[in-house]
Amino acid sequence: MLDGTATLLKHHFPLGIIQTAQSVMEARERIQQRPPDLLLIDLCLPEQWGDEATITTGLEFLQELMGQYPDLNLTIQSSNLKALIRILPDLDSHHGGLTLVDKSSSPEELLRKVDWAINGITHTKEIQGNLEFRPEWLHVLHLAFEQGLQDKAIAREMNRSERTIRHYWSKIQDALSIYPESEHNMRSLTQIRAREVGLID
Repeated sequence: MLDGTATLLKHHFPLGIIQTAQSVMEARERIQQRPPDLLLIDLCLPEQWGDEATITTGLEFLQELMGQYPDLNLTIQSSNLKALIRILPDLDSHHGGLTLVDKSSSPEELLRKVDWAINGITHTKEIQGNLEFRPEWLHVLHLAFEQGLQDKAIAREMNRSERTIRHYWSKIQDALSIYPESEHNMRSLTQIRAREVGLID
């Protein structure tokens, strides 16, 4: 897919210099050597060659880039754009062009979003909504559903009381519109809904 995208961009920008990277480490080195006019980035990335590619790595790298290069034009291409809701405040405060494109989109759609980003346009409607999550709530979801921890272990990990963790669960479930129903397990529903909206992988 990387080669196909690079070829598409070379045809669209015949005078442009198109460089590719297959890991965060390689991308970081290339950007430091020569900051690009536009960075087209996947969300699922390995830290270095041979590592497992994860969305968490991609999101962390994206936050790093936006912090270091606040005017960098970005097009984010992913099959899991909903995961960007986890860093929505960073996206909202980014000054450069910023567009999102699903991997299943046509080449024409990809090129349109690239052109928009290069021209400083922001288009993130795919992830905009009323869902606002505090960082500690995201941490609870990560520890519970991606590391499999129970509340007692979550409390230890976060240096909070179990009562505070229960309070966080209540807030999380309210934000996701999950309320007690006789036949449903609220924790399971929370996991399902959190995955649907992109809060966890």
